[in-house]
Amino acid sequence: MVEKPLRIAVDIGGTFVDAVEYDMGSGAFRVAKASTTPAEPAQGVLDAVAELAAPLGRVEAFIHGTTLGLNAVLERRGARTGIITNEGFRDIFLIGRGNVPDAHMYDFQYQRPEPLVKRRRIAGVRGRLDYKGREIEPLDEEGVRHAARHLVEDHGCEAIAVCYLFSFRDQAHEQRTAAILRELYPSLKVSVSSDITREQREYERTSTTVLDAYIRPIFERYVDRLQEALAERGFSGRFMIMRSGGGAMTAKAAKRSPTQTVLSGPAGGLVGAALVAEALGRPNLVTFDVGGTSLDVCLVRGARPQITHEAQLEEYPLLIPCYDIRTIGAGGGSVAWMDAGLLKVGPRSAGAQPGPICYGRGGTEPTVTDAALALGYLDDARFLGGRMPLDAEGARSGIERAVAAGLGSDTESAAAGILDVMVARTVGAVRQITVERGADPAEFSLLAFGGAGPLIASLVAREMGLSEVVVPVAPSGFSAWGMVGADVVEDAAETHLGTLSALAPDELEARFAAMEREVAGSLEAQGIAASRRAVLRQMELRYLGQEHALALDVGAKLDLGAIADAFHELHEARYGHRMEADVQILNLRVRGVGLAERPRLATLAASDAPPAPRRHRPAFCAVERRMVPFAVYERADLGAGATVEGPALVDEGTCTTLVQSDQRLAVEPTGAMVISPKEVAP
Repeated sequence: MVEKPLRIAVDIGGTFVDAVEYDMGSGAFRVAKASTTPAEPAQGVLDAVAELAAPLGRVEAFIHGTTLGLNAVLERRGARTGIITNEGFRDIFLIGRGNVPDAHMYDFQYQRPEPLVKRRRIAGVRGRLDYKGREIEPLDEEGVRHAARHLVEDHGCEAIAVCYLFSFRDQAHEQRTAAILRELYPSLKVSVSSDITREQREYERTSTTVLDAYIRPIFERYVDRLQEALAERGFSGRFMIMRSGGGAMTAKAAKRSPTQTVLSGPAGGLVGAALVAEALGRPNLVTFDVGGTSLDVCLVRGARPQITHEAQLEEYPLLIPCYDIRTIGAGGGSVAWMDAGLLKVGPRSAGAQPGPICYGRGGTEPTVTDAALALGYLDDARFLGGRMPLDAEGARSGIERAVAAGLGSDTESAAAGILDVMVARTVGAVRQITVERGADPAEFSLLAFGGAGPLIASLVAREMGLSEVVVPVAPSGFSAWGMVGADVVEDAAETHLGTLSALAPDELEARFAAMEREVAGSLEAQGIAASRRAVLRQMELRYLGQEHALALDVGAKLDLGAIADAFHELHEARYGHRMEADVQILNLRVRGVGLAERPRLATLAASDAPPAPRRHRPAFCAVERRMVPFAVYERADLGAGATVEGPALVDEGTCTTLVQSDQRLAVEPTGAMVISPKEVAP
């Protein structure tokens, strides 16, 4: 019998690297973990792949979600970057929008971080287009050469961002500048705004292009290093990188546009969430991904994660499609600390090195993981399936020293306080994407994954009155599992200002057709056959005079009257009113999708008898606010239809699910566990 190929997906987190091997023949999958290696990120990936012990010669696709670009910006270790822009507009990037970040709104001593590009590495050249893209001054090509020599030879720039005014209307000046730069310095990394985003707003376009240039060299080196190392181990399949807005692209395409990957870490979990939403018949989810350093939440409506087209990386805007995720610095490694008598948790994390105190790697500050261990939620002898014993006494001593002493409480109360603060911060993030968007949290299920998600989710559900918590199979590696089924995606967008009443359908159809050809060409270059492609069209619309727009899906046939009606309904649903003003188009968007084979959710064997706990141990009950006996189950013992009454813990080696005493857990045929409140006795 011919063996079916395998797929491997790898997700780098702040503490651990998760790897999933998926057998396309049987539908079986395996999960492995390895410690993140911040000094050499590729090594952690290779360690996780080695843990799988998969025959790499059978692997047809390797899909990777990485935070390399994000970390390069946060840690200020990207390339020395310069900017070439229009003469007289050197300060666009430095001035920005002049706004103060929300977290520092009332901080009168706030100072912006050092810019990624200092003013001496920004050059202006003559040449101008007007707002319609008409040339009013030709490009000064000798000025470009002078600027290039100044940036490269005098200031040592290894990457240059090119961004001219109104280049989203006509790319000729930017493309000619890029050609000159590459002729002069073939090894120079050049990022061109019209290659990355053809949307209005000069500061946002400049910021996006600068970030692209800043991370490009380090990203290319990382991808090449990892690809070579996998090839040495026998891999010859397709190397894919996850995109921030869902889907994947080939490593070659990713190196042309590394900004598309900067928020790809959580993207795999949202691809998986869409698959689970369809399979379980729960189209409305709040995803709840809690890792070692951060917590990510996103809204899934109609089995589609919500997408936005502008992200924020530190104080820098990014004009890229990305999932509409709210991220806070609250994870298993978040440090608990006292501030003027108040207990705080995060945003600082102990990370992978040294990690929580209980890891025994030299950590001295208590974390959420230490608190969970002190409260009895984790088994110190069975963490990571017994491969990483935990130091329970060290965790308790650290909490007592750093937290309990400051609060004047015992160790258990201090540990419970750490979890309480963690939950309170989490509830705020969930409210941001539900209540503040006009969505009722009670209409959504909480999909909990990540190493700490199933441990915290039941506490959050109790606090917010959510109807249920869904814990998928292998939650600690769920983001990597989602990557296995990621489609190949290509996006195109352009600003096209005009009111619906004044535009002809033929004009819009021509613009959509041009973008569709563009994405089709990219998908073809990435090996996607025409029979496996789908195209989605979207308009961003607003009332004339408004600043912000709403995205609306449109069909292949453009009925502008129907589009206007649909926008009025969407605006009323979102904001509670509609207006009589004209409807204006801001941007046109096309998403090309190369459909991938979906991973199958196996059907679990039915449970023959009520499951029996393997053991009992004392743990903290959030209902009674004291330590009580918890039944401890092995997830492998729970068949389809099994139910577990709280208080209980379900252990699966790499993850623990917490069920409080007023909750019960039921197992779906797919193996997903659903936690819901116990019925109130009559």
